[in-house]
Amino acid sequence: MSQTVRRAIDILEFIARGPRTQTEVGDHLGVHRSTALRILESLTEGGLARRLPDGRYAVGHRLAGLAQLALEQFGLKEIAAGHLRTLGEHCGHTVHLAALEGDQIVYVDKVDPVDGVRLYSQIGRPVTLHTAGVAKAILAHLPRPTAEALLAGCDFAPHTTTTITDPAAYRKALDETRARGFAVDDGEYEDYVNCVAVPVRDSGGEVIAAISVTALKAKADLTALERVVLPELTTTAETISRELGWRP
Repeated sequence: MSQTVRRAIDILEFIARGPRTQTEVGDHLGVHRSTALRILESLTEGGLARRLPDGRYAVGHRLAGLAQLALEQFGLKEIAAGHLRTLGEHCGHTVHLAALEGDQIVYVDKVDPVDGVRLYSQIGRPVTLHTAGVAKAILAHLPRPTAEALLAGCDFAPHTTTTITDPAAYRKALDETRARGFAVDDGEYEDYVNCVAVPVRDSGGEVIAAISVTALKAKADLTALERVVLPELTTTAETISRELGWRP
């Protein structure tokens, strides 16, 4: 990559975080103000940057349009697929991707372990809201009215001895999930499996999906999943979020 192109990319990333003066751009690049100005003028002519009335530079409207067109070429499942398979190969457990679709949270992809037990979950089927880790990871980060609307049809039926059947207790679990950044399923639908799950964000920072790793308790309990699997799971979700356009 040429030095000029690299500098142009650096400038776009810099001004995308907030309007900057010519001097600030030059200092950020470590170049003379005249060099920064030359690149800024080229970006402005191309519509990728714009000069504000106060003299500072911000991203241009053309860049926003190009970003939207680019995002429309990618779907969540397509972006996530390779990352999910890599995660599954590394951890040796079942990996799920679930997404918010209308008034449901639905499994959109699944990676089964090569030599493990296949779980009941099916791509295209809704998740069980009050038990699934992916559901908690999504619901915990939705606006409260949206989450409550989704939960309005939840029966909180018991499936195992650890199923959360009290709505108030479930809301508390969502608060805990949001605070620590990940959700758990402690054998709440099938008592012989457990899982950890983390959210996936879109370009606007909204949580639109979640990824989970589900394991047989005999192979890995929650403590083991949190210690061994959670770090890579979190990194995978962040990578997918970034490819969807999210920036911390």
